[in-house]
Amino acid sequence: MTKNFSLTVGPLQFNWSADAFSDFYARIADEAPVDRVVIGETVCSKRTPFYEDRIPAAIERLQAGGKTVVLGSLGMVTLEREKRAARELFEQTALEVEINDLTLMNWARPPFSIGPLINVYNEATLAYLAGQGAKLFCLPPEIPFASVEKLAHAANQCDAVAEIWAYGRIPLAISARCYHARVHGLSKDSCQFVCDKDPDGLTVNTLEGQQFLAVNGVQTMSQNFCNLIADLDKLASAGVKSLRLSPHTGDFVAVCKTFADVASGVMSGADGLARLKAAAPDATFSNGFLFGSCGAAELTPA
Repeated sequence: MTKNFSLTVGPLQFNWSADAFSDFYARIADEAPVDRVVIGETVCSKRTPFYEDRIPAAIERLQAGGKTVVLGSLGMVTLEREKRAARELFEQTALEVEINDLTLMNWARPPFSIGPLINVYNEATLAYLAGQGAKLFCLPPEIPFASVEKLAHAANQCDAVAEIWAYGRIPLAISARCYHARVHGLSKDSCQFVCDKDPDGLTVNTLEGQQFLAVNGVQTMSQNFCNLIADLDKLASAGVKSLRLSPHTGDFVAVCKTFADVASGVMSGADGLARLKAAAPDATFSNGFLFGSCGAAELTPA
């Protein structure tokens, strides 16, 4: 059964080297069967200078590969230089911008998209932002399936697209404090960019030694990887039109191809889940935010 989803590669959330950044987007451009790629720093503006000069070439290659490129914005704008950078996203390029902090509504020009860090929890909020020019909403990944159904219907009524976070560690919070620096006995201002030591995030254990969350610089994330590949029939029935796949180390192109195969009906959801488990044996997959009593719940698809 074909589900007619588009596939979006979300912004890289982690602190990878400039060469890893370029190599990743080159593979996405040339090999990944995806429609849309969001590129840009969403977590910590201090990381941007390390790869900023690589972004134009990455955009050019992605566009040559037939991908729609969207510029992602910072998740928490606090400094004057961050405000200037946010404004320049709209002033210095014709590309669509994904808004992750409502500060950017000061300069937004339609069409733009709304990222998963914006709290679009009800139909009225969605309709208001659609009226301002939002054409795609990546819904907050922590909302339950009943809310997804309502918001997807509202998006369709507004001639907008509802997108769901379908793969990868989920961003839960952004803080002014850098957790990575604190772990290493450093301050945020002299962090030495130690978040680069954990290219998929740093696991946080409870006092009892149970894996609980992950941290990524100033960002708190889920320990488990969200994985909705076996739930695509339900998402299609709910009116979801796009799936977001969040980059991680390993063969991410294979992740994209697996989702494309299941979405196109070439492979069943169960077989796709088995393939992804084999490709990422150390990851724990969950769909609990949508269908369980807690986000970490790993449920057997119906």
